Amino acid sequence: MVNLNPQDWTTGEVEVSGGRLAYHRTGGLGPPLVLSHGLTDNGLCWSRLAEALAPDFDIIMLDARGHGASSPPGVDGVTPDMPGRDLAEAIRGLGLSKVVAMGHSMGGRATAACAADHPDLIRAVILEDPPFIPPMDAKAATQRVERFRKQVGQLRGMTDAELMALVRKQSPSWQPPELPAWIASKRQVDPGALPILPKPWQDDIRRLRAPTLLIHGDVALGSMVSPEAALEARRLNPQLRALRVSGAGHNVRREQFAEVLLAVRSFLAEA
Repeated sequence: MVNLNPQDWTTGEVEVSGGRLAYHRTGGLGPPLVLSHGLTDNGLCWSRLAEALAPDFDIIMLDARGHGASSPPGVDGVTPDMPGRDLAEAIRGLGLSKVVAMGHSMGGRATAACAADHPDLIRAVILEDPPFIPPMDAKAATQRVERFRKQVGQLRGMTDAELMALVRKQSPSWQPPELPAWIASKRQVDPGALPILPKPWQDDIRRLRAPTLLIHGDVALGSMVSPEAALEARRLNPQLRALRVSGAGHNVRREQFAEVLLAVRSFLAEA
């Protein structure tokens, strides 16, 4: 039975090294589709896309470590720099293999790392505007961590009304279904949840063996994938297709939902 109503989705936890990841699942007899969210979001930030794809897939929306209802970073010496490993362990822990995996932003980097390191687990990859940026030196990384901690503290100190005003000001094109999960996620994110991502993004893209769709927006609107980076990704991996969605920035599906949904469905029909 396919649970098209989000109120009927199941919730659970899966063990990973030094902790656990929470998840929401639509169920159904379709192939598994594992969704990994971006920084400061949670699994339910995928709800709009999950509702659209639920008739055809068994969708698992994970809360990353330090986000949502998952374990905080740093448990038992585990650092927040292991999102790819967390994803692989969660897929195995749920008894899955040959899944379709889609990730946004940091979740995109985690998805690429997992698919590169564990090709047996993932049969198709979709990356929504992953941060294709150079690794930072130690000083820049430390400064970024401090900025992130400050940002999280500010977000967690805001009321729901203040968060609603903020998202409507920053992202006026987002539709109402996107907003409740976004607001809730800002209450849940841990100040230490920022992955450092020490290795170049090219390392994982080069090693991907599964068909891959890279979806990105316009740099002028906030996309973290430049046209040059998209071309380099295609050069590094001939199985990768790149789609630039005009009128979108970093949150491509939230800003141009219909075009992203069509692209995802078309890609998965062939993958």
